[in-house]
Amino acid sequence: MKPVIYFRDSKETEEEFAIASKYFLTVPTRTMIPKNSLVIPRYSALPFYRELQYDTMNLGSTLINYSDQFDYIADFKYYEDIKDYTFQTYFDMESLPEQAYVVKGKTNSRKSQWNTHCFAKDRKTAIEIACDLKNDPLIGQQDIIFRKYEPLKTFETLVNGLPVTNEWRTFFYRDTFLCTGYYWQNAEHPEKGDFNTKGMLLVRKVAKIVGKYNNFFTIDVAEKENGDWIVVEVNSGEMSGLSMCKADELYYNLTLVIH
Repeated sequence: MKPVIYFRDSKETEEEFAIASKYFLTVPTRTMIPKNSLVIPRYSALPFYRELQYDTMNLGSTLINYSDQFDYIADFKYYEDIKDYTFQTYFDMESLPEQAYVVKGKTNSRKSQWNTHCFAKDRKTAIEIACDLKNDPLIGQQDIIFRKYEPLKTFETLVNGLPVTNEWRTFFYRDTFLCTGYYWQNAEHPEKGDFNTKGMLLVRKVAKIVGKYNNFFTIDVAEKENGDWIVVEVNSGEMSGLSMCKADELYYNLTLVIH
């Protein structure tokens, strides 16, 4: 199948769209998808992924991930497979021990409101934040999860106490590494970030697991205060932003593994 990048037309993505067009046929609407194509939707998979899958199939083509593969990541199902490499996570309020937490939806968070809608210093605060998030228009329809807070190597602090850490985004096609970039594109000094061998070994190990269930995804990893590395999140390749990954590198490397 011939690969096609499907971008929903947007001012925010036009620069990346132009770069992707150097390497792939790119289309702004699903009706322009040619028959017998492998479709890679960028920022255009939601909100109706299953509908997009059926429309694509009706056009005689297929998505890079079927809906159950997409849901493996979107619904946090990957956690059980990689729990040894990420933050311990709790799925109900009753099971929470007394400790600090990061509270979020299975897919989205209010990380930019770190002090009030994400970080909880104790169990009581975690429950209060969870109740607030259930009224949030973005997160309210998602299950709320509670992730054990572990301090990461931090360089600076943004508005609302948000820590800028040594965190990196990596893109993968199955278990093939495509590119990496510093996660915090709004950091004052991104050059302080250092993605070392320990971090790369971790993402490659986790990609071998996740790549059995999803074809195109990102793994975000960060350095802990003690120098070890931990998986922060796994996200869909369809909807993940570049952070500071280079679009040229991502799409060129995709051409090497998707034909």
